[in-house]
Amino acid sequence: MNKLLVFCIDALCTYDLEQMSILEHFAPFFMQGSNVVRVQPVYPSMTYSCHTSILTGTYVNKHGIEQNENVVRGKLRSPWYVMKKDVKVPTLLDLAKERGRVVCSLSWPVSGAADYDFNMPMIVPYNYTGDEPDKYLRGKATDNLLDAYWWKFGRFLKGKDRSLDHYTMALAPEIIRDFGQPDVMLIKLCDLDNIRHNYGVYSREAAEQLRKHNHEFGVIVDAVRRYGDYEATNFVVLGDHGQTDVEDVLNMNALFKDHGFIRLNESGGLESYDALCHSVGMSAWIELYDPDNQEVRQRVYNFLLSLQRDPRIKLKYIFNKEEAESQFGLTGPFDYVIESERGLSFWEGYELGSIFTERVLGDKVAGNASHGGLPFKEETTSFLAYGPSIKQGVSLEHALMVDEAPTMARMLGFDMPNVDGRVLTELLKD
Repeated sequence: MNKLLVFCIDALCTYDLEQMSILEHFAPFFMQGSNVVRVQPVYPSMTYSCHTSILTGTYVNKHGIEQNENVVRGKLRSPWYVMKKDVKVPTLLDLAKERGRVVCSLSWPVSGAADYDFNMPMIVPYNYTGDEPDKYLRGKATDNLLDAYWWKFGRFLKGKDRSLDHYTMALAPEIIRDFGQPDVMLIKLCDLDNIRHNYGVYSREAAEQLRKHNHEFGVIVDAVRRYGDYEATNFVVLGDHGQTDVEDVLNMNALFKDHGFIRLNESGGLESYDALCHSVGMSAWIELYDPDNQEVRQRVYNFLLSLQRDPRIKLKYIFNKEEAESQFGLTGPFDYVIESERGLSFWEGYELGSIFTERVLGDKVAGNASHGGLPFKEETTSFLAYGPSIKQGVSLEHALMVDEAPTMARMLGFDMPNVDGRVLTELLKD
């Protein structure tokens, strides 16, 4: 019975394939396996919505994880999604476990308290720098992994220099050795995404980080060779989204304030609003305070249309709720979704005076690169596979992110019902 090991590199871009093809541990994908050059993410191309689509084969309107944040109307800086119960449809791992397969998930978003055999979710807030990160993991990760490894590897998640990737890579080979290779194993690494936010998509630093991921993947493959079943394992390397270099950062709520759509109290807090912007990186959600007020709706829409003619902003896309769902399977607490034709990232703070804000090195929105935009507009991601179920030498130019879960399920010998994607049979042996 075949096994599946998925190595997910956050912000892996199609641009990276040329470099990957000559790196020692990624090279077998090009010599022995097959790939999809351009995988079109779901919209918005944010980590949590994309990771959930990768595992469910569905769009946001079915799986329910609209972006990283669980946005609440009238509030900015909402809490992030963390719990598996928020995913409204079964995942690949749920269905594999139902069939008696042993499943393991390491640092995968929206997996808190998942009913997996081994689970260490991506759940510690990314800006946490304290010495008690385990308080976020207790009751959310499986006790078997906390009991076996927290005492010696928990240090990687503590302090200002904490590293989720170091922690993940410490656990992964130990699990394969100590517990035996799971039938389905997900390993997610995020440092390439961080580097690109810091230095840009095509930076020297991003190329160096990809080389590090190459060596990390080599450790995983070696662990399978030593302690698992290499010949029965289908290896998959995939990304969740690409990234786009940021030209400017638009402070959209300051713009709304300047034009009377947001009103502040004497202390500078939000008093009332007609329209409010929620940042989704390279796109933005516009919320109307009263969606049924047709006069205000028209004024807001006319204002958005005027930004299409503003040479600083060049707003190109304005989707209403119905258009967002029909075209992209996107639902959420918004009335419009907007995006520029420029490399424009959207900031949501209304307290700043200028409508453009300075870059913030490493910030997910205001750094040198970001994501969250239209899936056909940004640098796309890719899908690579080799193993007993995979043909050799097939390269598809294009596929959808929702195709990945049903394709990986077929590698394990079953089909996923009620998905939005298809099985990429072109890559698979009969």
